[in-house]
Amino acid sequence: MNKEKASPDLQIGGCTTVIQSDKESKNNLAIAFTNRGVAYRNKGQYARAIQDYDQAIKLDPKYAIAFRNRGIAYDDKGQYDRAIRDYDQAINLDPNDADAVNLRSVASKNKDQYDHAIQAYDQAIKLNSNNALAFNNRGVAYANKGQYDRAIQDYDQAIKLDPKYATAFDNRGYAYKAKGDLDHAIADYSDALLLIPASATYFNDRGQAYDDKKDYGRAIQDYDQATKLDPLYAGYWNSRCRARAIAGQLKQALKDCDESLRLKPDDADALDSRGFTNLKSGNFDKAAADFDAALKLNPRLASSLYGRGVAKNKKRGGSGDDDLAAAKAIDAKIAETYAGYGVK
Repeated sequence: MNKEKASPDLQIGGCTTVIQSDKESKNNLAIAFTNRGVAYRNKGQYARAIQDYDQAIKLDPKYAIAFRNRGIAYDDKGQYDRAIRDYDQAINLDPNDADAVNLRSVASKNKDQYDHAIQAYDQAIKLNSNNALAFNNRGVAYANKGQYDRAIQDYDQAIKLDPKYATAFDNRGYAYKAKGDLDHAIADYSDALLLIPASATYFNDRGQAYDDKKDYGRAIQDYDQATKLDPLYAGYWNSRCRARAIAGQLKQALKDCDESLRLKPDDADALDSRGFTNLKSGNFDKAAADFDAALKLNPRLASSLYGRGVAKNKKRGGSGDDDLAAAKAIDAKIAETYAGYGVK
């Protein structure tokens, strides 16, 4: 049987048969425990996988693959410190294991240790200069540090090595968007969609770039696709709510915000968007209530502070000047942003 095509349950059964045999060497048993651990991990049973990797390492303390795979399972559980320790041990045992080096750098990145992650990616690339994944992931680390030009260079190399690497196109689009180069960002998101046409994420990302260009019609079209492809993700409904509200499609926007909050009730951003929609609709009490709820979740949300200030000032006898001042202290351009949305 081809193990790569076997189901996890079949793999578990086969490995268990080997493990229960009295005729196998410690080396073969360590391999069997490791392979069964992989099968358990593929089923999402990470704790059970780790138990098998523990047994493999007990049988063969120099089995680098078992350390690497146990690191992956800890990574899946979000236990990045333990994952990093296992990756380090795997690398110590096999310094040429480019996969372990790359995985270690990802775990470091997940801990926001971007400089450490970059060093690990440097090592992975040194071991294999054709490693498109390492170039892409190093680009992500640079982007997270705000070094977008350096990130774009790495994404360029990843795409050169793998012209069908959709994630690299999407990531490069993000870097261009962060730099304000929206045309290049949209082009990259479009290329990513050519490679994976059914990606809700890529449609949403391109929609946000159109949003930034104030091309709300095209943004809404992309959000339409995102909500169709993944109707259970609240963020896509919120994105379309905001764009529709800015474009003056207030009834449709309110429905989108309600759906977003149905899926994710305690979302400050969605409450802020619904507050903005109610504000534009002239429903000042409802707007203020939504902004209040958003600010309980995120007291420094400048958009909600400013919106609540406007709502208070629109009401007879209300005074929202304190909220307006607090919002401007957080975001000096918030009044300009609201004015661009047609709210003063």
